[in-house]
Amino acid sequence: MNEMIRNIRQKTIKALDNTSHSGRAAPDELVPSRYALRVGEIDVLVISDGVLTPPSESMATNADPAMRSAWLDDMFLSRDSFDWALNEVVVRSGGQTILIDSGLGMEYPDFPRAGQWGQRLEAAGIDLGSVTDVVLTHMHFDHVGGLLVERVKERLRPDLRIHVAAAEVKFWASPDFSRTAMPPALADLAERASKQFLEEYHRQLQPFEEEYAVAPGVVVHRTGGHTPGHSVVRLASGGDRLMFAGDAIFPVSFDHPDWHNGFEHDPEEATRVRLGLFRELAETGTWLVATHMPFPSVGRVAVAGDGFRWVPAWWDY
Repeated sequence: MNEMIRNIRQKTIKALDNTSHSGRAAPDELVPSRYALRVGEIDVLVISDGVLTPPSESMATNADPAMRSAWLDDMFLSRDSFDWALNEVVVRSGGQTILIDSGLGMEYPDFPRAGQWGQRLEAAGIDLGSVTDVVLTHMHFDHVGGLLVERVKERLRPDLRIHVAAAEVKFWASPDFSRTAMPPALADLAERASKQFLEEYHRQLQPFEEEYAVAPGVVVHRTGGHTPGHSVVRLASGGDRLMFAGDAIFPVSFDHPDWHNGFEHDPEEATRVRLGLFRELAETGTWLVATHMPFPSVGRVAVAGDGFRWVPAWWDY
């Protein structure tokens, strides 16, 4: 039965891919690629850069393979690779337009369903020339890639400010992959992308140590764990709260928060960070958006026994 479901799913994905790459205009896209909401007086737009499909073993490197396979079966996902949404956020507050991460940015042979950041920003009416600030949760290739697309930099303002933790900049000057389980090709890609980013944008960098207020109600805070300078962005206005958690939280984290992701450079610290954020989100009722939660990745976290559960938002049309 599971094999039959996987075969049906693969045929469906192939059909969807053929349709989504047919060259039709953005308004005719098969599925939505942006979702707007407000946090008090702050405008928020979640943008989908598509879907990544990394090897399934990278989802839980310390898990028993049988348990990992069972979880994938329960989620109707392939045992070979798993669907990983790729979301970024545009925030408008206090006259500033802020991009939080920039996705993969371009098409890679291994990820044909992602790399649509630029065209989807354009479809959403976001002019790169209007962007005042960029916040990077961290510098993995699927977070800085959009800024490396040809002719993107020349469309950005010369006084653009790029906010990233100082620890992140220091780390990628000489990165250590010894505790990750990245496939060698992806580790090479990560190193190349970070090096190119630092070379091209070093004049625009605004490194911060632990926390920085980017705009009214928009604060970036370093958590570490996933990478040494990994950060989350907290929005607060008029009693409303939202957190963009970057790569601190994944879909599997709700069922197995102790499972290590293969892209984590300090898996034990990443687990501690994840549990701390879960507790904060559950206690405060803060909305959660995360890079790799299924689009539009808007929901809340609730306590479930000794663990936590995901409560997705009802879409507001």
